[in-house]
Amino acid sequence: MKIQQYIDHTLLKPEACEESIIKICDEAKEYGFASVCVNAYYTSLVARELKGSCVKTCVVVGFPLGATTKEVKAFEANQAIENGAQEIDMVINVGAIKSNKYDVVREDIKAVVDAASGRALVKVILETCLLTDEEKIRACEIAKEVGANFVKTSTGFSTGGATVHDIKLMRETVGTDMGVKASGAVRTTEDAKAVIEAGASRIGASSSIAIVNGTKDSNSGY
Repeated sequence: MKIQQYIDHTLLKPEACEESIIKICDEAKEYGFASVCVNAYYTSLVARELKGSCVKTCVVVGFPLGATTKEVKAFEANQAIENGAQEIDMVINVGAIKSNKYDVVREDIKAVVDAASGRALVKVILETCLLTDEEKIRACEIAKEVGANFVKTSTGFSTGGATVHDIKLMRETVGTDMGVKASGAVRTTEDAKAVIEAGASRIGASSSIAIVNGTKDSNSGY
């Protein structure tokens, strides 16, 4: 598979304007990226711009802190899907994990999986930079148990992004039945190849074109 087919072309900055969103949709169609990942406000616009292409519409839920209730996340997911989202990237309840409240974590993820109910893929963002390896493993196990499609490293808005160590750990935990998405800190072709080799089946990046072309992106972020 070509490297661009791994990439969710991402723009989640709060100042992102409509012109910028349309631009990344055009880029995604030109390069053949897996999806365009945006905040919920732009769901309908992205779905419209990508209509007829192979590029999916991906929308974040509970972003970027994961600290909303399961009911709010389920509502966000359902509304995004109704507006054209085909993939949902939800942020896990990090505070619940850190409090060892794994029943809450299970209910949180399950609420979004149930809301998607086969209509969209669900990727669960762990925010790995804030978790111990034990917490990462348990979160991955729960995501798998409740039927999520992917586990994902990071929002790109916290203290760190994807690492080879975390990708390997997540892949070992979920096996071959789930996707693993590396996001945050994947900015070069070398970064992308390293996480793919470690087990990533998807990459979230704002430096997507630089990754594909082997150039340096001076405006890289997520």
